[in-house]
Amino acid sequence: MLIEIKKELKNFSSKKQAKVLSSFFKTGKGQYGEGDKFLGIKVPILRKIAKKYFNCTMKDIKKLLSSKFHEERLLALFLLTYKYKTGDDPAKGKIFNVYLKNTKFINNWDLVDLSAEHIVGDFLFSRKKDILFSLAKSKNIWERRIAILATFCFIKKGKYKETFKIAKTLLNDRHDLIHKAVGWMLREVGKRCSLKAEESFLKKYHKKMPRTMLRYTIERFPEKRKQIYM
Repeated sequence: MLIEIKKELKNFSSKKQAKVLSSFFKTGKGQYGEGDKFLGIKVPILRKIAKKYFNCTMKDIKKLLSSKFHEERLLALFLLTYKYKTGDDPAKGKIFNVYLKNTKFINNWDLVDLSAEHIVGDFLFSRKKDILFSLAKSKNIWERRIAILATFCFIKKGKYKETFKIAKTLLNDRHDLIHKAVGWMLREVGKRCSLKAEESFLKKYHKKMPRTMLRYTIERFPEKRKQIYM
């Protein structure tokens, strides 16, 4: 089945789109996506392919996940997510473990954002969450992003304690992509759970927050309210 998948990906590939994506995902020397390769395929097409080849084996998914091509890795994550949603508890546990063992291939913000909450967040929702705090302290930026993005699942279910704990851990992070992710999740707490809780966190930590993190957190606030924190 892997041969068929690769043929289909090739049919949808576009050199022009690949060039656009390479620029968008910062693949130049010294940038966060340095060296990544693109086929030039848009996300909706990848989702359709994932649904078509839903029954492919875990062996094939792992091969896609280790691909040098960004879209093949994203396709693998869509396949894992679909299999996770329809799997029983043992299957979900296996997929969770595969995900965490392959974080070196989940190496750009879209790969994290489109998968972490659905696999890591969902699996840990009713379990111990120690692994999230370990990931939050990782030297790998994408593992740190996985940690905070996984809590999006919790937020959508009305829980945000872990989001605040991980956000606190990441307050001094150097990377802009972490600042954006943390600010986004804090904003979602206010939007979906409790604006009061978001503001309580802000009152305590806004002076320590990197500017980007703060801007993302208060993005939905009225202008006068923004100025109080800025």
